[in-house]
Amino acid sequence: MKFSLDTKIIKPENNNIKNAVILLHGYGGDGNDISAVTLNWKRFLPETIFLCPDGHEKCSINPNGFQWFDLDKDDQVYIIEESIKAEKKLNFFINEIKSEYSLNNSKICISGFSQGCMMSINLGLTSEENFNCIVGFSGKIINKENISNRIKSKTKMLLIHGDQDVVVPPSSLLDAKDFLMRHKVNIETKMIKNCGHHIPIEASSIALRYIKKNLYI
Repeated sequence: MKFSLDTKIIKPENNNIKNAVILLHGYGGDGNDISAVTLNWKRFLPETIFLCPDGHEKCSINPNGFQWFDLDKDDQVYIIEESIKAEKKLNFFINEIKSEYSLNNSKICISGFSQGCMMSINLGLTSEENFNCIVGFSGKIINKENISNRIKSKTKMLLIHGDQDVVVPPSSLLDAKDFLMRHKVNIETKMIKNCGHHIPIEASSIALRYIKKNLYI
């Protein structure tokens, strides 16, 4: 099947698919970039299919990459509107996955980096039913007031951030943790020392343990 978003797909070697991890890239990246984390993960998640879609729009500052929403304008109303459009695209894509591989939300983990993390958090709070879990790297909550008014579900989450991140400030992690705790979301966080805006091996390993624990209960 050809999905609505161009997608890099990594299937389990035995082709026995019991669950899925959807990986959302950051601003200006693509599915191939974010798929790098699966090189380690797939060995320990033997019945998991990994799906790494490209964003639905070409990136406004990097035409070789993609975006989930435009960050070229410093306008919160515009950003909220564009991120909700991306949510709709991703929900359609997720429903395609559920149909193609006969999976329900409880068998799906959504993970993302930076802008992809922001989208993952939104999906975990606005879906009709909880996903298995959300794992986010170096992201933040796009707009607390907006998402507060749209919460339908409370998917458990792990958020990881570097303490030297100059792209998305490390304070975003504490801000998100406070917000999610107030809304009674099961949230775990990890601040990685001496880490900038990327996914180091330590963060990848912590995320893998969390995903394995939740997908292979």
